[in-house]
Amino acid sequence: MDSTAAAPRHAASPEAAGVIAFQGVPGAYSDLSCRHAYPGWTTLPCPSFEAAMQAVREGTATLGMLPCENSLAGRVPDIHRLLPDSGLHVVGEHFERVEHCLLAPKGATLGSIRRAHSHPVALGQVLKLLKEMDLQAVIEADTAGAAKLIAERGGVEDAAIASALAAEIYGLEILRRNVEDEAHNTTRFYVMSRTPLSPPFAEGHWVTTFVFRVRNIPAALYKALGGFATNGVNMTKLESYMVGGQFTATQFLADVDGRPDEPGLARALEELGFFSSELRVLGTYQAHPYRLMQREGN
Repeated sequence: MDSTAAAPRHAASPEAAGVIAFQGVPGAYSDLSCRHAYPGWTTLPCPSFEAAMQAVREGTATLGMLPCENSLAGRVPDIHRLLPDSGLHVVGEHFERVEHCLLAPKGATLGSIRRAHSHPVALGQVLKLLKEMDLQAVIEADTAGAAKLIAERGGVEDAAIASALAAEIYGLEILRRNVEDEAHNTTRFYVMSRTPLSPPFAEGHWVTTFVFRVRNIPAALYKALGGFATNGVNMTKLESYMVGGQFTATQFLADVDGRPDEPGLARALEELGFFSSELRVLGTYQAHPYRLMQREGN
């Protein structure tokens, strides 16, 4: 199933070409996601998530593509912490199928490779390949950076685990495609903008992302979430994390189906607000077709 097909329109449509920022170097999976979701746009590599967000805030980039979770590795560290105070809004989501490739300089063969370089998460997703080929895993900062390093180093004993786009950018040969252990390896991204999508919303399937902190009273979380059940609102994501280094201060990041202008979700958010010390909607956006196809598959 192609998770990049038929991407929905966001705050700025793919037809109106602009600049979209991502964390990483050219050829990263975030770069690939930008190109799939917004063909024809200029992709802007940034050294960190903070830098990508800053590029959007300053207007250097129209949008930002930020990974939030992976079907194998779970949530992406720091994103949940950075989003609430970023000053940006979630205006879309994108799902990207992670298709790892074994890349090497020209002249290398499957028989000559001795070491595989990549990000530790990527290396953990190709354990079968490492065992089959008896390769030494070498940790690098990111997948595309590993490909760049291998291209600069040359030789026939070192390879990289990275995307096909990285092979194209850095002039590497693809020795094997789809070397990931699990075929369902998929990363979800938030598309960020300086301005939110606002009512009136078009017809279709929508998702709302928000953060909240419950009041310090008994059963506050139970009572706060009860409104979503009684109003028939489907919650698809709920994450908790500490704020300010305090074990007693917990913030939650949630995704729910629907729009805040719909009666059911409006009532649920109102009830949530009663039991929360803080509630902020980060964005309402169209559900990606991959989300809908997965739901139909279940």
